Amino acid sequence: MVDTVTTRQLNRTTLARQLLVKRSVMSALDAIEHLVGMQAQAPLAPYFGLWSRLEHFTADDLSQLLLDRLAVRVVVMRGTIHLVSAADCHSLRPLMQPIMDRDLRTNAAHARALAGVDLVRLEHVAGELLAASPLTPKDLGARLAPDFPTIAPASLAHAARDLLSLVQVPPRAVWGKSGQPRLTTASAWLGAPSADLATIDEMVVRYLNAYGPALVNDIQAWCGLTRLREVTDRLGTALRTYRDEDGGELLDVADGTLIDDDVPAPVRMLAEYDNIVLSHADRRRMMTDETRAWMFAAPNGIIPRALLVDGFVAGTWKITSTKNDTIVDVHPVIPLVSDTVHGVIGEGARLVTLTGNGKRGDVRVHATAAP
Repeated sequence: MVDTVTTRQLNRTTLARQLLVKRSVMSALDAIEHLVGMQAQAPLAPYFGLWSRLEHFTADDLSQLLLDRLAVRVVVMRGTIHLVSAADCHSLRPLMQPIMDRDLRTNAAHARALAGVDLVRLEHVAGELLAASPLTPKDLGARLAPDFPTIAPASLAHAARDLLSLVQVPPRAVWGKSGQPRLTTASAWLGAPSADLATIDEMVVRYLNAYGPALVNDIQAWCGLTRLREVTDRLGTALRTYRDEDGGELLDVADGTLIDDDVPAPVRMLAEYDNIVLSHADRRRMMTDETRAWMFAAPNGIIPRALLVDGFVAGTWKITSTKNDTIVDVHPVIPLVSDTVHGVIGEGARLVTLTGNGKRGDVRVHATAAP
């Protein structure tokens, strides 16, 4: 008989694997690899994501990884920008090529303009330009235009993004710095990949180690690929099976540990677009249906910074820095008891030490707003 895993068990198990029950002492690079990358659509989001998970994390830890070319920002899972290790950049980006090929055919802004273009030639020309020197997307389009004069430069630059493994180089996403996105090829920035690249089977196992147990649809929602049932079937006895409360088939690594549903879950403040709220098709392990509708209601696909209370999304937070002060504003969507308010204030105060640079800090917990 297959065991049933409750929603609260899924919640606690996912939190533990995401390093959110107890902050980990692992290094920033080890955490990035354990999490199989971190959503980095907002350049500074991974700083907050690592801060919420690691005991001794400082902003310099991640900045130095970027400067030392040990971690990079690249378009991978779901066709969105993620922070990944150098090794994972080389391994994961080729696995995601079907997503990029699909985008070339279906992108509302660029697919029609690119119809009939010699993509092999475009890939070659763009690759040579970007290997020679990092370029902004605008500059790349302008440099490609003489070779493809009938195509809009923006569409040419977008095609290069889909055809090539392109990383964003510093100072973009370095803490305290600013700069436009500038792109170069992964091989030019990181060196040639090793011959021993990860397989899609290994990627699925790593996902389950960090996000499982999970439905096949959850794995597909995380990465953006389809037909992964073929992969999980091939893995066979490397995986074990549970049922969720609706009878759905949950898959997990064979040696995965389930966490009891009564394990305390401390207050946590997540980054915007945090993968823990994006990486399952069924997100009830992290939020109610009502909270999900509220969280995903923002225009342009913006996912706010989530507040976790008792392991579940319970509100959002923002941080504002002025010349002298750093203010953390917390907006709960459920009533908070006094002990929880104290936990929110304590977590917010800890956040100020990451961002405040010695400024005065204040944490403001606002009145509950219905989702």
